[in-house]
Amino acid sequence: MGLFNKLMITGIPAIDWEMTPEYTFGTFESWGGKERIRNNSERIYYFFIDAWDDEPRLCLMERGIKHARVVAEILAPQDMIRQCIAEQGKVALFERTHPINEQLKEWLLKNVVETDDESKVIPLDTHDGPMADVECGLPRREAVGPVTAQLVLPDYPQEMGEEEVAALVQAYDFADQERNPSGMFTHKLVDNGDGLTVTDYMTGLMWQRGGIDIMSHRSMRKEIERINVQGFAGYSDWRLPTMAEALSLLEREKSVHDQFLYRCFSGEQPFVFVDAVRKPGGQWFVDFKQGRAFWSSGTIPGGFGRLCRREK
Repeated sequence: MGLFNKLMITGIPAIDWEMTPEYTFGTFESWGGKERIRNNSERIYYFFIDAWDDEPRLCLMERGIKHARVVAEILAPQDMIRQCIAEQGKVALFERTHPINEQLKEWLLKNVVETDDESKVIPLDTHDGPMADVECGLPRREAVGPVTAQLVLPDYPQEMGEEEVAALVQAYDFADQERNPSGMFTHKLVDNGDGLTVTDYMTGLMWQRGGIDIMSHRSMRKEIERINVQGFAGYSDWRLPTMAEALSLLEREKSVHDQFLYRCFSGEQPFVFVDAVRKPGGQWFVDFKQGRAFWSSGTIPGGFGRLCRREK
């Protein structure tokens, strides 16, 4: 097959024609549903449209458990790509990654998959690397000056009902896609230059750019203790964010990670624990994939972590 030969992908790679960007989260993330893939080394490939730039592109994705890599751009006719986007309707205003339609599938089979012609396949060098090697896209701290927080958010553990979360979202105008999708809260992130952290000059909080893999709440607390003993990024006062602090990271639109989160952050922590329990019972999370706060009564076995600390 010319496609995988040009990409130098060995073995017996499989194209999943039923897979779409929407289905990948439940299939490949750690808390996925019945269709979840359980072999860490397994990889599947599917085509999708990347419409984040002015000129949409047809791409090939390599996907595994918490692994996502765009391996190639496919030079398909632009009118065909745009027609596919138009068929998405209103969803195209909010989503920027789209499944292919039947017309594109037939074109791909004929011109890319079932041929030795490699001319329409453009390999992309997108191998994963440490966050230090990922362009942050933010101004450097030394160019901005010392931190002076303009707004101190609630920074203590809370017990919150749905009404209190909704009131919090409205009070700070957070861009919660369920409760306040037009929220205008604006953070002011700067790059600390260590490849590990960024700081929000609006709130005075330093954040992990990466985060902690999925685990139970109890294990998360132990992991935070370990991180503080080791002194991550030179500090020993890292903690879970409060509900307000985690909500302050929400963006109004999705980023390249397909999350409502600025692109300087890793996309491998799609929903995170917050330091808030629910009244009358349950645990609160902030979900960057859906762009909202949500709670679980135990149906989700755990969560991811993204820690913060207040700059002195």
